Order: sequence, then structure tokens, then C-alpha cells
Amino acid sequence: MLTSTVCAAVSAAGLGIAALTAYRKRFLAATRIAAFSLIPIGLVMTGVIDWVTNIVFKPTVWAGFGLLALSFLLFMISRTVERRRGGIGARKDRKAAGGATPDAVAPGASVPSLGAGRTADRPAGKGKAPQATSAPKDDFSDIEAILKKHGI
Repeated sequence: MLTSTVCAAVSAAGLGIAALTAYRKRFLAATRIAAFSLIPIGLVMTGVIDWVTNIVFKPTVWAGFGLLALSFLLFMISRTVERRRGGIGARKDRKAAGGATPDAVAPGASVPSLGAGRTADRPAGKGKAPQATSAPKDDFSDIEAILKKHGI
């Protein structure tokens, strides 16, 4: 009951300020002030204020929030301890598991991906043996020259 009275008083004061602002020929500002001042009385009329006051003033609700906070705190402590010890979800285990398959192929790759030590099966033509493809060392020389020119 008290919250309804306070919200009605706040809305009435806001509408009074909006009327004074409109009297000064600032209609856009007056419209905004009126819109904001109608919010508290609208919340009272829809029942939101009663719902909020029932949550705020009940000790069992605060005990529930306390238990949720304690649960979150315990969860965060266990995660921190697990990471420091190198437990099940540690980075070392994830890196070791992730490093097991370095020759992954993209799902939509148009050319088969070759691993580090493998060569492509080429048809034997003109008596040449298959050679491992190696990138020339001067492949990025022009990029290196540009970076050196700019001092990077």
C-alpha cells in the first residue's frame, strides 16, 4: 500500500514537471518526462511492484539468493583449484589431446591436404621420381623486404 502511494506521488510530480516544461514550449522534452513519469504508476497497476516487494521483504527469498551465491562460489573455487593442480580439464591434457591430429583436413577442401612428410602420388612420366614439394625460401622475401623497409 505504501509503495503504491509513493509511486503515485512520483508519477504526479513527474507529470507536473512535464507540464511546466511544456509551458516553456519544450514539447519534446515534456513528452519524454511524461513518458518516464508514467512508468511507476504503470508498474503499480500491473502488479509488478507488489511482486517485487514480496520478493524483497521475504527472508526465505533472500536465503534462496544466498544459497545460489554459495553454489556459484563453490563452483568457481573448484574450477580454480582444478586448473592450478592440472586436473582433468587442465590445459596440458587439452593440448595433448589436440596435438594428436595435426594433419586435419578442412571439410570443404578442394585439394587433398598433405601432411608434413607425405608426397602426392604423381603418375610416373618421363622417368622422374616423385619429389617432395618444398616451398622456396624466397617465397616471402618481398614481404620481408617491405617489412624491413618500414622498420618492422
